[in-house]
Parts: sequence; C-alpha cells; structure tokens
Amino acid sequence: MVPAIDDDAATGVHCTLDRLLADRGLTLARLSELVGVSVVNLSVLKNDRAKAIRFSTLTAICRALDCEIGELLELEAAPEGPAPTAQR
Repeated sequence: MVPAIDDDAATGVHCTLDRLLADRGLTLARLSELVGVSVVNLSVLKNDRAKAIRFSTLTAICRALDCEIGELLELEAAPEGPAPTAQR
C-alpha cells in the first residue's frame, strides 16, 4: 500500500498558533498550563513540524484560545496541476 502523502513532503496544513497567541496576549508557556500539553509539543505544532495532533489536544487548544479549528489550522492553496489521488 502506498501512502496518499509522502511523510517527508509538506502536507499543506499550516498552524496559525503564533498569530492566535499574539492576538490574545498569551505565551506558549501559559497556553501549556491551560491545556496540559508540554511547551515542547506546542512549539512543534506552532512551527509546523507536527505530523499529527490528537483531537483532545486540538479541542483543548481551541477552547483555551476561544477559536475554531479552521482558525488554528489552515490548508494552503493546492499547486497547479492534477490533484493527487489516495491509494487503497
């Protein structure tokens, strides 16, 4: 089975955590306290190095920041050309 997206390639998902924190006057350390996730793990997410996120973590972050998931995670515009297809 071939993965739909190469693990080494960019997913096109961008995290806007840095912007949301700045807008709300919060630090990564304070968000860590609010959601119970380590600063290191939040930093990985903030710097677009995360490969996955638990729904419980996503929910906790969105509640702490009073935002919607679509405000935290954005999908970059697709490059020109045919869309990739998932392999089953």
